[in-house]
Amino acid sequence: MPPDALLSSHNLLQAGDPPAVEIVNGAGRAPAVLVCDHASNAVPARLAHLGLDDAALGRHIAWDIGAAMVGRALAGLLDAPLLLAGYSRLVIDLNRDPGDPTSICVISDRSVVPGNRGLTHGDKAARKREIFAPYHEAVAQAVLAKGKPAVVSLHSFTPVIAGWGHERQERPWHVGVLYHHDHGMAGAVLAALRARGDLVVGDNEPYSARNGHGYTLAVHAEPAGLANVEIEMRQDLIADAAGAVRMAGVLAEALKPLLATVPAAG
Repeated sequence: MPPDALLSSHNLLQAGDPPAVEIVNGAGRAPAVLVCDHASNAVPARLAHLGLDDAALGRHIAWDIGAAMVGRALAGLLDAPLLLAGYSRLVIDLNRDPGDPTSICVISDRSVVPGNRGLTHGDKAARKREIFAPYHEAVAQAVLAKGKPAVVSLHSFTPVIAGWGHERQERPWHVGVLYHHDHGMAGAVLAALRARGDLVVGDNEPYSARNGHGYTLAVHAEPAGLANVEIEMRQDLIADAAGAVRMAGVLAEALKPLLATVPAAG
């Protein structure tokens, strides 16, 4: 049996595992597609929690805490479709090129991920085939169905980051607006959020979308010249339902006027 056939017979997901992608409000009429690459901390049953306990899988290393709750609320406020990742970023990071060393991390924020050590080519291929590919195929189809939509990517970040020494850096931003080549939509969102006067808003902070790690927008928005923006939200502000709904309202106020200028599909 050829190697490719062996790989194709190695199924990672099984009955009872969640789907690789969840689509919320798929018939939403707004000229936008919302995506949340790190929505879930689920791990396929075959991977046995990647050797981590529930506390570790509840941390930011496994998912973007609160981002999915914001996304669900925002999808309703904008009447836009939302695509949510079905699995933890530790299984495979959907916002990284599969060839990137950080696609499947052995160490994340100084925590070792035992289930990611010593992976074979077949192990990696199964994660790409059954989790990465279906998610990105769904995003591509959602964008195609809309014609020329704006693509809004939702993420969250920790209030404090610890370095490899003993230093701890507090992050003052409530929200970060990230962009690579297209400053148009991002610049308008940045201006709208700062105009409120009650938010500290980062311009490509606390991360920069120019570091080559923004795979989703780089693949699904930038080549087609689609308006796009990545929004980072501080996790302590959106960790509960009430905070997530508040943040969704803030983002909806900033995004609605911009979406009114995006032509509808048809």
